[in-house]
Amino acid sequence: MSTAAAFCEAGLAHLRDGRHLDARACTEQALAIDAEHTDAQHLMGLLHLEFRQYNDALEWIVRAIRRAPKPEYLASFATVLQQHGRCDEALNVLDKAIQLRRDDAGLWHQSGILLHRLGRNEEALARLDESERLCPDHAPTLRMRAWVLYGLKRYEEAATEGARAHRLDPGNADICNHLGLALRRLRRNEEALAWFEKAIALQPRFADAFDNKLVALFHLHRFDELFALSDQMMSLGLSNEVTAWNVSLAHLVTGNFEAGWLGHQTRSQLPSSKYPRFPQPMWLGGESVDGRTILIAADEGLGDTIHFARYVPLLAARGARVLLAVQDPLHRLMSDLAGASRCVPMSAMGTLPDFDLHCPISSLPLAFKTRLDTIPSGPYLPSPPAGRIQAWDSRLGPHTRLRVGLVWSGDPSHVNDETRSIPLRTLSPIFDVDASFISLQKVPRPHDAAVLRERRDIIDLTADLTDFTDTAALISCLDLVITVDTSVAHLAGALGRPTWILLPWTPDYRWLLDRTDSPWYASVRLFRQTETRDYESVLDRVRDELRAQAATFRA
Repeated sequence: MSTAAAFCEAGLAHLRDGRHLDARACTEQALAIDAEHTDAQHLMGLLHLEFRQYNDALEWIVRAIRRAPKPEYLASFATVLQQHGRCDEALNVLDKAIQLRRDDAGLWHQSGILLHRLGRNEEALARLDESERLCPDHAPTLRMRAWVLYGLKRYEEAATEGARAHRLDPGNADICNHLGLALRRLRRNEEALAWFEKAIALQPRFADAFDNKLVALFHLHRFDELFALSDQMMSLGLSNEVTAWNVSLAHLVTGNFEAGWLGHQTRSQLPSSKYPRFPQPMWLGGESVDGRTILIAADEGLGDTIHFARYVPLLAARGARVLLAVQDPLHRLMSDLAGASRCVPMSAMGTLPDFDLHCPISSLPLAFKTRLDTIPSGPYLPSPPAGRIQAWDSRLGPHTRLRVGLVWSGDPSHVNDETRSIPLRTLSPIFDVDASFISLQKVPRPHDAAVLRERRDIIDLTADLTDFTDTAALISCLDLVITVDTSVAHLAGALGRPTWILLPWTPDYRWLLDRTDSPWYASVRLFRQTETRDYESVLDRVRDELRAQAATFRA
């Protein structure tokens, strides 16, 4: 006669082979023989888990644990808890399972995955290291280690681990895709492209790999191939808002503004969108605004708000009463912007008066049908208070040398931070020029702060820059601003101050390609990386130009 254990063992084999109905029949027979057979109870829980019946799964697995808290039962319990969003409890359960069976590589692996989902990547890596020690050359562990290392921005190690995982599991499309992402972060886009193509060959409808291939083509400036790939994705039904957004950036950076601004609207569908929902209609240029009140609200970064504020006076010239809502650090600066009848910080949106229409500030180029030859340029920000300018000028001391403001990094969370921000030490070639260097860098990163403390030839008054009005006043005392692509670049350009922007090989769309000037800001010069994608040659050009400027100033 078959025992409950025999039926349970047969049920487990059926489950592993995907024969769920057979597995359930065996499990029911096992439980009919012994209703308290814990392995059968656990197996019934696994079957419910397989069909995403999480409440039933929880009930069966908990029954098994009450009679025999085996590590494998606890591991299943943790999986169900995760599905209920109870991740901290799941981690505690896994910790108990590990205490019972410390040599179980699977438990260490599972807890590493959970810690990664909780955003605790350093701890996750330690758990995965232990899993690998117990079970070397386990492809899923190596794959997860690579992904955690990627999350820690340790891209070289992520690529190495990803390559190891691929050698062990060459048919895994996810491994190929993740390896491509690590290589892309290392700016090895040709290699990254090949891995995205491998992922697609293995999984022909792998939407993420298609999107990543498209971005790699963008960074390689292979735009014809990018647009062809976009058409292919559309025909396969694989396009989404991320695809449309990336294609819009390609149109904009290549100067095709008509298609670019329209696609730019898809940013509102991205997970990162923070634009509020309003019951009033959105205005995109299709109707008259004469005599109507329109809210123009910030919807992207600080630099974007400064950049597109140029349209507010044009809107007022059409007869609109313009309410302007901007990020709090910009509020004082923008309060006197021409054309704005009232400006409020985003933190006080609840105090807005009634309005008829609204428009995200980054949608104004679309509403005004902006083309390359119709960009409204010229200084448009209000001049900072004369008293603030005089106060900063006095603090800088006698103006006997060329005054040069410096910004070398932007928001660390920016998606392209690795390409647009540079370490302060990278700027050292220009410091032998006979000029006064003034830091405009708010909140320098720890390694840059250490360099800043070492250098006596950089004046650092940033502790007293309370907002962008103060920064604007300090910039007004300078002869030149040298900056990477960040909000200060827009601030200086919008004030009409001479500004040199250091750009990566693949710049933000608004700087276009292959030009040293900007149609957006008449006072801006662009210093671009070449295909070598290094800043050494860029800074050699900057140093030579700066020496000429300093000599002219002295003369």
